[in-house]
Amino acid sequence: MHAGIDYGSKLAGTTAICWAENHKIRFGQSQKKKDADQFIQDWAAGHSPKHIYIDAPLSLPGVYTSIAGCSDYFYRAADKALNAMSPMFLGGLTARAMRMKQQLQDNGIEVWEAYPGGLARQLPLDAGRYKKDNAYLPAASLVLAELTGLEMPEPPKNWHQFDAGLAFLIGQRRLNGTAEPFGQEAEGFIWV
Repeated sequence: MHAGIDYGSKLAGTTAICWAENHKIRFGQSQKKKDADQFIQDWAAGHSPKHIYIDAPLSLPGVYTSIAGCSDYFYRAADKALNAMSPMFLGGLTARAMRMKQQLQDNGIEVWEAYPGGLARQLPLDAGRYKKDNAYLPAASLVLAELTGLEMPEPPKNWHQFDAGLAFLIGQRRLNGTAEPFGQEAEGFIWV
């Protein structure tokens, strides 16, 4: 079993998880003013996933760990390739995500960095409406359900859940060999 996570601010109620259960896509979301990291830990303890694909930086630019050829203090090679945000700009969220990765790995769960926004650019989604128009969410959800090949009894309630669904799809693609890694392994791949 694997899951996708759209990782948000600790107390904002914007962290969402997507997983499959009985061939059906399921969604969960943290509550506002409740610890999102504890929500993830509790969910993982109750569901025992083998792999988690998280939409958050899980490493720093290689210059900080003296990786040969890395000289950029703001961006990793993967960030540049995908035009993604700098892990340094995201600061505290990056630190929390890196800690979460370690905690999950300590419990035997493999954790991979995923980029739903990068995948969204490759899918038949309306780029002008993705994450901008809530009225488009039902149509986008149909695309997600079709691509996963799973039933979706309840569509995502918001774009955070939808992005968790895209992270889940990236995991599905990685497990079947069709996801693409960006960047360099030593510094940290981002999977799309």
